[in-house]
Parts: sequence; C-alpha cells; structure tokens
Amino acid sequence: MKYQSPQELTATATTYTLPPQPRMSRRQRIERWAELLDQHEGALNALRRVEYLSPDERRAYRGANTPLTVAFSDPMLREEGLKSDRLGDTMDFFDMSDHDAHLLLCDCRYHGSMTGPVVARRLRQHADRKERRARVMRGISRFFGFA
Repeated sequence: MKYQSPQELTATATTYTLPPQPRMSRRQRIERWAELLDQHEGALNALRRVEYLSPDERRAYRGANTPLTVAFSDPMLREEGLKSDRLGDTMDFFDMSDHDAHLLLCDCRYHGSMTGPVVARRLRQHADRKERRARVMRGISRFFGFA
C-alpha cells in the first residue's frame, strides 16, 4: 500500500452527489398548478387530439397558451424539477399517465371552452380520486395481509 498525504487523497478522491430531491409532494405540485390556473385570465388552448398521437409524438407535444405553458412559466415548479412545457415532461413531473393527460388536457373534453379555473377544478378532482383509490388499495392490501 502506498502512503499518501491527506492533500493527495483529497486531490484524487471522487465525490458523488445525489440528484436534488423534490421538496413538494405530488399533491402539492398539482395544487400549485391548480392555483396558477385559477389565476389565469382568459381562455386556454386545449391539447389537440392527444389520443391519436404516437407515444413519441405525445411526449414531445407542446402548444402555445396551454395549461402546460402555465405550469412551466412558474419558477417554483421549474425549481422543483419541471423540465419543459412538453406533455411528456409534464406527465412525468405530475405523475400522470397517458390516459390521465387525455382526460385532463385534451380538446375533446372541453369543446372549445377551456379556462384556467375549469382545468384547475378537474386537476383537483383527479388528485382526489387518485388519493382515494390509493387509500382503498392500501386498505385491501392490509386486509388480505399483503402490507
């Protein structure tokens, strides 16, 4: 074994850093997005025909004046890890499936009348349903001894 001084050890040492962990829970991130949408003045553009896009096209999809741009314009959500206003990054950040994104953001659900408060209400309802479903599944798992 070769003798090394402390200075030599620190000069050759490899340091590893952990990626920053989000400080907000999923529910808090969705609630922040809903607050921003509640404050948005005027109409928003819905995402067009999301269900007909290929998975790669869906992930890359973006548009002007959409709920995605409202979320990405917030410095707090960007600091938490929202990478862009593309649908795929938004789905990852808010833990949404393709089906969730279609239900919440597609033009076929709004019939030309998408506004911030309407989307905010749907986001909150969606988060409530997800949380209730998770509680039920935990209860079932405990009942059958899986937890």
